[in-house]
Amino acid sequence: MTNINFHGIEMPNIGLGTWHMGSDPLTYREERDVIRMAVDNGVQAIDTAEMYGRGDAERLVGDALSEYDRSKIFLISKFYPRNAVEPQLSAALEASLKRLQTDYLDLYLYHWRGDAPLEQTVADLQALKKSGKIRHWGVSNFDIDDMTELVDVPGGDQVFANEDLYNIGERGIEYSLLPWQRKRDIPLIAYSPVDAGDSRQHELLYSPGLIQIAERHDATPYQILLAWAVRDQQTLAIPQTSNPEHLMANIHAGDIHLTKVDLDVLDQSFPGPSKKEPLAII
Repeated sequence: MTNINFHGIEMPNIGLGTWHMGSDPLTYREERDVIRMAVDNGVQAIDTAEMYGRGDAERLVGDALSEYDRSKIFLISKFYPRNAVEPQLSAALEASLKRLQTDYLDLYLYHWRGDAPLEQTVADLQALKKSGKIRHWGVSNFDIDDMTELVDVPGGDQVFANEDLYNIGERGIEYSLLPWQRKRDIPLIAYSPVDAGDSRQHELLYSPGLIQIAERHDATPYQILLAWAVRDQQTLAIPQTSNPEHLMANIHAGDIHLTKVDLDVLDQSFPGPSKKEPLAII
């Protein structure tokens, strides 16, 4: 993996997502071992949420990481919109910390925007940051209008990152949101970076151009899709997997450097947006 400057913190460009993990007793041990394997192989960012399995994913992460050096891990979790103001916010955080077996989060994300006033949510997050229970706070599934409104409220310019759906089949944020974030040094966390949904998966993986690029780099098409997502070295991608082989393939994809020719071919096959599109969310 290649290191990126993640808002002043140096870390590998590939993290690990944990959606759909932790709830099935038949796969629990394998999922726990994959998280440990990820950390053993240099992954630092582990992304989870109170929503995932109603806390099961956080419990899994807490179990998997209980014997690791906490300072070596960048732990991200998210809170429901219904918990976006006090006293619900502190209660949600305490529950997440307990499940994760830690006394702080590196990054706490507003999972998606709800009805709570942004000014109040920001003030409450800033207070939690001051308390030391979170190192940073950010947002998820925020579009350009949400972000511009956010940075205009008191303390809103302290937003650390925005986590959005982003992959070669869902490039809508490139039209306005991503350039706006880059200009303000607000990092992007890309979730589902190799999954464009069932309707486009066949088209993506069997694209002749993608297959040729994969062969040129002695890689799989999936690895090229992941390498594309982090091609600017300013994006943290958090692919989810509970398969050890897939995990190692994801890790190695972080070291694939696509050439301008590669990128031009992919742009021709899967062009970026020509107008503002609704924010894609899954």
